[in-house]
Amino acid sequence: MRTSYSALDTFRTCPLKYKYSQIDKLREPKRIETVFGTLVHSALKFMFVRNPLYPTLDEVIDFFTRAWAEKSEHIVWRSEAKKDAESALYLNEGIKILKNFYQKNQPWNFNVIEMEGRFSIEIADELSGKTHTLSGIIDRIDKDQDSEIYEIIDYKTGKKMPAEETLRENLQLGVYHMALSARWPSVSSGNIKTSLYFLKHNQKIGIVPNSETIALARKKILETIRDIEAREVTGNFPPTPSALCDWCGWRKMCPMWSHEYTAETAKTPDDAELAQAMKDFFELKLRENENKKLIAETREKILAYMNSKTLMRVFGSDGYVTQTKQERVSYDMEKIKPLLKKMGQWENILEPDEKKLTQLIGELSEPEQNELNQAREIKIVTTLKQTKTKKSST
Repeated sequence: MRTSYSALDTFRTCPLKYKYSQIDKLREPKRIETVFGTLVHSALKFMFVRNPLYPTLDEVIDFFTRAWAEKSEHIVWRSEAKKDAESALYLNEGIKILKNFYQKNQPWNFNVIEMEGRFSIEIADELSGKTHTLSGIIDRIDKDQDSEIYEIIDYKTGKKMPAEETLRENLQLGVYHMALSARWPSVSSGNIKTSLYFLKHNQKIGIVPNSETIALARKKILETIRDIEAREVTGNFPPTPSALCDWCGWRKMCPMWSHEYTAETAKTPDDAELAQAMKDFFELKLRENENKKLIAETREKILAYMNSKTLMRVFGSDGYVTQTKQERVSYDMEKIKPLLKKMGQWENILEPDEKKLTQLIGELSEPEQNELNQAREIKIVTTLKQTKTKKSST
């Protein structure tokens, strides 16, 4: 398979979005967040180009402003009525980011050796015998002249900044480290640092990945590719709703969201029937939850009365309620295990437990996991979960 880090990341976020972009080859409408991130990246690239001098802050801002004026005309806006205000908001946010970044990162203080460099690496899967090609783009690579440390820097325009200790499990940083090691095998692995620069916070966090981090990244890549290949056979690419759906260009065609955008003129009698069924469903679920609460409250009242009067049964106009007490025995397994082993009975109490099995499988080697997964059965269980929107609650 020939793929990219961004494609794998898309699949891990939402398999259906991956299908739309990578299999169906649908073009995603340009949303404001995507255009904003692209133009900020372009302005930062321009900032570090010396021709023959590095650009001033005013020149960087002018570059971004002109690019925004040109590209913003092609954005799919959330609301045409509010697009001017929204455009101004993002433009000002970009200018703020560039000013703060420039103040903290004057370009002449860094030895930037590459920007937006493309990479392509091959990853062999010992289990399938296949060799996969993984490609991508690295925002920036610096080299410290004194320490000979190469630093890979990836810019992030999102608001969320993860804890530094989570970086060792960051797939993107692991991929970038593998890419640079493959390109420059003479560079020691310990001399490659990978960093994420969160522009809205004007903060950079990074690590020097160790062998375990690289092995974990490689494992995640191959697991993701195997999952994709298996789903290509079945065609099962389910949508995975999350907060990221607000920024997805395929929201209007996604089965999780498309019904929300059905025009009134396109609705049929079935839609009217559905509207009533939805209203009834929410009302019934509300009553169900209220009844559960009332049942718990009345149970406590009845039980308190029975205990205060030392009664095991009480009577009312509609019948009676009986109190029963049952003993439920449990053991401290840490204490009981050595005793049963000593008796030679420990194996006799062990029974298959899917929850424990799932945990155990995650701790096994890849060959062992794949062997056990051959006995795995996947059942599709359909459930309905109601979520009341702010609009429907007013």
